[in-house]
This record gives sequence, structure tokens and C-alpha cells, in this order.
Amino acid sequence: MSGPLGHGADATTATAHQDLHSEQGAVRGEHPGRSRNPVIKVADLAWLEFEKPDLERAEVFARDFGFQTAARGESELWLRGSFAGSPCMVIRRGRTSRFVGPVFRAAERADLDRLARATGAAVADSDVPGGGKGVALLDPSGFPVRVVHCAADLPALPEQRPLPLNFGTDHRRTNATQRPPREPSRIQRLGHVVLETRVFGRALDWYLDTLGMIVSDFLFLDGQRERGPTMAFIRCDRGSVAVDHHTLAMHLGPGTGYVHSAYQVTDLDALAAGGEYLGERGYRRSWGIGRHIQGSQLFDYWRDPDRFMLEHFADGDLFSSDVEPGWAPMSASGLAQWGPPATRDFLGTNPSPAKLRELLHALRGDNELDPARLLGLLKAMNS
Repeated sequence: MSGPLGHGADATTATAHQDLHSEQGAVRGEHPGRSRNPVIKVADLAWLEFEKPDLERAEVFARDFGFQTAARGESELWLRGSFAGSPCMVIRRGRTSRFVGPVFRAAERADLDRLARATGAAVADSDVPGGGKGVALLDPSGFPVRVVHCAADLPALPEQRPLPLNFGTDHRRTNATQRPPREPSRIQRLGHVVLETRVFGRALDWYLDTLGMIVSDFLFLDGQRERGPTMAFIRCDRGSVAVDHHTLAMHLGPGTGYVHSAYQVTDLDALAAGGEYLGERGYRRSWGIGRHIQGSQLFDYWRDPDRFMLEHFADGDLFSSDVEPGWAPMSASGLAQWGPPATRDFLGTNPSPAKLRELLHALRGDNELDPARLLGLLKAMNS
């Protein structure tokens, strides 16, 4: 794949960032954040694929977190939100708990043929409820990535209604109390997935060149901006249609794997009351409640029984394709506008023998992590 300067920068990507979502825009010669001629442009993230030994335990957490079951078999569990469309997640029975990979939704069926021709892959049947077709790929990090076109959408389900709020002299609620029920946050849809990779630059270019995604924000290490970004918040390109600030986020690190996934709920009350419900049932909050900077989402992070991190979010930014990438330094304190400090659990900085082995392996491998990068990352996570 072409490097950071190989995508080409036109007038659209050369304009100033104008402080829309991080501190400044790009300077001349930096990564433009999009490909000039991608193979296809995916429309959204469809679902995520996991394997777990205990599907019964996984389904109990899923319901407590706010998912509903779309389909259940002996060896797989399909989970969904309340919005019409595809499921959010499939969990297949496996010997160990692991993240398999993301699945993206093609804008139209013909995109699968175009993608297959360009990559040498085949178009095959998809096992999604309702049927469909898909193309299986492998990204530079080694993640299996599928692109699918579903034959039928799941119907919409009843929603949690947003609570009417009073603002100053704008009184929308009179002679009525607020009593949000203590119940699971009702998941509406899958929002994004965050991945860690040792080959950040190669993986970034692959998603831009192959799937037509575009960057909303870049983060760089303090004092190392000239070496390029080390994290990117990436959205789908649907032209004038505004979409989530990020559908995929990736950052450079010593590991290769899943970091977290995020699921939209109705509003802050649904997020907070659902968090109380989870806490009462013994689940552990990883970080929250707060509001992010890149993406602006209200957030609350939890660990499932297999220690996968999942996020409830509400009120995220929506960008059309003409919004340029922002550039900002990477830091733990820069992850939120307000809320408690980011925890060591969320940042993945809890010391352990496994972490040490991961660091040593990364420094010896053929990847983009070197001692200067590693020290910069450690500094960022403590700043």
C-alpha cells in the first residue's frame, strides 16, 4: 500500500482544520487522512465477531448490558440493538475467549464484486440471520475483516424514550417528575471498535485504500509529530451524509488486538441508570462517566465476564466528508472534557508479566514500534 504521502492531497484536504474537533489541522506533507482512489467505500460497521466457551454466561451479560437476542443456536449467539438493520455482534462457541474481527457493511451488492476483483478474494454466502453475501479479507495487523451485504434488515424494536429536560427558561416538563427506571440501557446500535496494532501506518493506509474510510482526527506523540500519527479516529465516507466521528479507531502499541467496542444508547439518563443496573449485578466499571474530546460522546466503560471492554455512549459528533482531519497530541488527560481521570485499567497500563513479554516481543519484531515510540507512548499514557 502507498505510504502517508502516497494518497494525494487535493483542495479538499488542504484547508485549515478550523478548530472543529481538535487543536489544529495538518501541516504540509502530513498524512491527508484519505485515499484518492479507494477500491470501495463501506457504508458502516455491520457487526463484530467473537468466540467464547460459555454462550450462556455471555448472553446473561449481553442482556444486562442492553442487547437483545436476534438469533440463538447451539454454537452461536447473534445480538442486536433496537434500531432496524444488521445485528451488532455474533459470539460463536470456541475453546477460548477471543475477538475475531470486524465486519463492515457494503453500500451496495456490486461493491462486493469490485472488492473481490481487486483483492483476489471470493464472494461467499454470509451466515447472518436473513442471509447475505460477503468477502473475507485480512488486514496488515492480521485481523480477519469481512465486508458484507445483507439480504434483509432486522426490524426495529421499541425504544427507550429520551427524557424531556428543562433548560433555564425553556420549561418542557411541568407538573411531572423525572424517575428514570433502574433497568438495562437499551442498546440502539453498534457505533465503533478500537484496535491496537504494531503496524499502525500500514493498517491505516489499508483501511483508507481498500475500504474508502477517512480520518476525522489524528493523535501524535509529544515531540514526535514529524514521525507521523500514532492514533487515528476513522469514519465512513458517505459524502454529504453526516456519519459517526469514528467507526474505527486504531492506535500504535506493543500488542495486536481488540481494545473496546461502543454501543449507542438514548441519552445520559439511559447511560447512567444502565450503569447503576450493571453495578448492582456485580459488573466492573472500567472508566466513566464522562464526555470525550475526539468524538464528544458521553461515555461509560464496562468489563464483561471475559474482561472484554464495552462502552455505552450517547450524543456523539456527526461529520460529513468535507470536514478535515484534526491533529492533537496524545495524552491520557486529553481523552475527556470532563469526568474522572482515565483509569489504568482503561489505558491498559496495569503492570503484569504478560505486558512485559508483549513489550519485549514488540521491540524485537518487524513493526513500527521502537524505543523512542514506546517511551513516547508511556509518557502519553501518564500525562
